[in-house]
Amino acid sequence: MRDATPRRTALITGASAGIGLALAEVFAREGWDLVLTARRADRLRAAAGDLAGRFGCRVHVVVADLADPSAPARIVDDVARAGLSVDALVNNAGYGLTGRFAETTWKDQADFLQVMVTAVAELTHRLLPGMIERRYGRIINVASLAGLVPGSAGHTLYGASKSLLITFSESLALEGLPHNVHVTALCPGFTYSEFHDVNGTRPLVSQMPRFMFMDAATVARQGYDAVMRGQVVCVNGRVNRAIALLVRYAPQWLIRGVLRRAASKYRKV
Repeated sequence: MRDATPRRTALITGASAGIGLALAEVFAREGWDLVLTARRADRLRAAAGDLAGRFGCRVHVVVADLADPSAPARIVDDVARAGLSVDALVNNAGYGLTGRFAETTWKDQADFLQVMVTAVAELTHRLLPGMIERRYGRIINVASLAGLVPGSAGHTLYGASKSLLITFSESLALEGLPHNVHVTALCPGFTYSEFHDVNGTRPLVSQMPRFMFMDAATVARQGYDAVMRGQVVCVNGRVNRAIALLVRYAPQWLIRGVLRRAASKYRKV
């Protein structure tokens, strides 16, 4: 018989693969029920079935493309119709848009901003009042080490969008503090996932030293633990923390020079 104690529910975007799927597994392992959303219906439903089977959690699936401006409202409405309250929100969905800014289409850039910035803000805005009312909430915004270092050529809005998520999380954490709502900006560096396969940069980043990479499961566990203890910015791994510290205190002309050379080698520009 199922435990009658109400279980908390976590909504995770981009949950069909990579860090999103790894975070879903961590929440399920910790006794949470799940709402999973992503674009790819088959993979999302397969992931939901696997998690439900292994952990005995309820998994509600919402297939949605966050590039569609109507998607955040539709996701929240779907969750409400299912009679669920969202106690944790993981804004994980994202991707990289390769190339130089002037050489891409505005439609591509607009879709990118919708997924990476607007959908994050709207989902948070729609779900935060319920967390405040219930005096419990946990929000993880999956940002990146890229949001903590100076920009470089290529992937032009990626670092900017992640920097916004970090600052947004810092402000939101202060607003949520009196209401037991914790907010964490999770800042991984290079992570073993299909992120680089999707944007076509796998051959380039595969040339990087292996010590630069972390696995998605470790990133996810660190993110979960960080938001539970109220850590506002979590930079994953000693190497990434060292880089974040270095770019804060080293001369900016030196850092920009290093990044310029790295971008020419490891990015599609």
